[in-house]
Amino acid sequence: MDSAARTVAKAVSWQLSGIVVMSAIGYAMTGSFGQASSFALLTAAIGFVTFFLHERLWARIRWGRAPAER
Repeated sequence: MDSAARTVAKAVSWQLSGIVVMSAIGYAMTGSFGQASSFALLTAAIGFVTFFLHERLWARIRWGRAPAER
């Protein structure tokens, strides 16, 4: 099971890449850096929380895991 700190680090790195992509898409669609940035930051915040909760939930599910070696 991943630690909470590892899950946070994964979520942060994922969201940083998402902010870049969403900013580019938002700018291409609106022509406004301000609107694109606002949209990207909002979706990043929502995505961060949902990714963290999703990872913590799946960390508790044993299905599909190989037994731990001792």
